[in-house]
Amino acid sequence: MEKMKIEIWSDVMCPFCYIGKRKFEAALEKFPHKDRVEIEWKSFQLDPDMQHEPGKNLYQYLAERKGQSLEWSKQMHDSVAQTARAVGLEYNFDRAVIANSFDAHRVMQMAKTQGLGDAAEERIFRAYFTEGKNTGDAETLATLAAEIGMDKEAVLQMLATDAYAGEVRHEVEEGQALGLRGVPFFVIDRKYGVSGAQEPAIFSEALQQSFAEWQKTHPEPLEILSSGASCTPGEECK
Repeated sequence: MEKMKIEIWSDVMCPFCYIGKRKFEAALEKFPHKDRVEIEWKSFQLDPDMQHEPGKNLYQYLAERKGQSLEWSKQMHDSVAQTARAVGLEYNFDRAVIANSFDAHRVMQMAKTQGLGDAAEERIFRAYFTEGKNTGDAETLATLAAEIGMDKEAVLQMLATDAYAGEVRHEVEEGQALGLRGVPFFVIDRKYGVSGAQEPAIFSEALQQSFAEWQKTHPEPLEILSSGASCTPGEECK
């Protein structure tokens, strides 16, 4: 069965990407044609130069990066955490580990080849935002991958090379070429884009409009109500 494709660009360390995932899922769950929708997660890095800084918390990191006070940073993170709670997510920014997300994206790319892209995205999001795990650490990433059904040793071996690095970079450039200026960025059937963690109603409207157009060239397969005697090409009648 053909499916309408929705590509979602995100960074595993983007708080609104996880929130956007939940809001989109809420809309998709109520969409009557959800079985004809295919989701693909795409890589993007908000801060490609970010490095692990032991002893420094996320509050300090953002305050320094933005040239703001520590109090401003805490208030900013508290506001985002409150938004996350509204969609059932627990954000523990005080436990978040500063680390580059490139290797996490490589694991996600590997997971996609095994049909586990969404599972990998979800698990890494939770590890970073809720559990305070170092998602830039190879052993940690391999353990998380194993929890969703991937082979831990295979993931460790992959991370010891530059495998999937090209795929990550390509998707970053691909998103930018499509008009991406921030994440999350949802691209529906390569015709429509929805930027940001929109409310479920917005996603629902986008799904309905896009699917109605897509369905004109991809009609529902016929439902065979009954089968009787017939002839088929190249075969005897029976």
